[in-house]
Amino acid sequence: MLRAMSAPISAARDPSGRRLTTTEPWGAQVRSAVTDLAGLEGALELSPAERAGALRALEAGFPMSITPYYLALCDRRDPTCPIRRQCVPRIEEAQEAAGDLRDPLGEEDHMAAPHLVQRYPDRVLLLATDRCSVYCRFCTRSRMVGAGGGVQPLAHLQPALDHIRSCPEVVDVIISGGDPLVMSDGRVALLLGELAAIESVHYVRVASRTPVTLPQRITPELVRALRIHPATWLMTHFNHPRELTAESRRALALLADGGVPVMNQSVLLRGVNDDAETLEALFRGLVRNRVRPYYLLQTDPVRGSAHLRTPLGRGIELMAALQGRVSGIALPKLIVDTPGGHGKVPIGPDYIVAREGGVTTLRTHRGTLVDYLDPPTLT
Repeated sequence: MLRAMSAPISAARDPSGRRLTTTEPWGAQVRSAVTDLAGLEGALELSPAERAGALRALEAGFPMSITPYYLALCDRRDPTCPIRRQCVPRIEEAQEAAGDLRDPLGEEDHMAAPHLVQRYPDRVLLLATDRCSVYCRFCTRSRMVGAGGGVQPLAHLQPALDHIRSCPEVVDVIISGGDPLVMSDGRVALLLGELAAIESVHYVRVASRTPVTLPQRITPELVRALRIHPATWLMTHFNHPRELTAESRRALALLADGGVPVMNQSVLLRGVNDDAETLEALFRGLVRNRVRPYYLLQTDPVRGSAHLRTPLGRGIELMAALQGRVSGIALPKLIVDTPGGHGKVPIGPDYIVAREGGVTTLRTHRGTLVDYLDPPTLT
């Protein structure tokens, strides 16, 4: 069930002591992100597991960074807050479970060129940066994000762009990282201009969590940069209805009004959104703000994320609970991105009870059994 939240934390302060608000320009938000234990302790009443996790994050290579805006969505006193669970390290990240992988999607084994992953014949993943404004604790690329490389100069991406040019079957380019919208407007425009000049690239998807964690980043200037490729889609990542704030709704409206369609890929997370009421509120809220719920993703088995993962059966139960209760436009596909880079597999409840002699018996969301008859064979 959706839980009532106590008041969020007060606004943070930048290094000079100036008080930051949730409407502070995005650059100030990034520069003032909380990246260490002292910053966390100044904002939240940490549990022992969180304190130990923050200390470990500084030593273990997977950094912590939380914008003042996103930190302000956290419940100050409750370590089970669904926002805290997504962004505050916990000592459970040190535990490795059976099936955990450093590179769960096999991206390193599917590198077609430096910074370019190709797991399907018609689409590629371009890794433009390793930086994010907030490092989600369930991140599939925790092996590389925040590693110090930062934004890739265009010259470093030329071999990847050359590969795309040489493969006319590649019609879909996904720009990710890291978060590509932490790059400047000029860098975004430059990269999209390069892709717009490749005739075989029919559309581009920009994967970014900035509408959730840094909505101040979505400006009219950025929207114009995104439109440089005429078929740019924004793939974002709302996981909880609490993230649909006034600031995020403003950002989504700017994108939609500016002609950039937005799709959402939620991750199913234990203690965050693994109940039907939360997902229903999230999906309805997204559609109300002109965002199409696209995928509900089973959390990838990246090392240190077992405490946030649910059994596969839980997702199937939730989809069954939402079927018929939420309209099709608000109901995403439940997806498992299979370990090792073998591709995405849709899963869900089995509504076929029996098939025989051209008759298929279906179970509706109400539990009613209905026969569907195939048409006669034409001679």
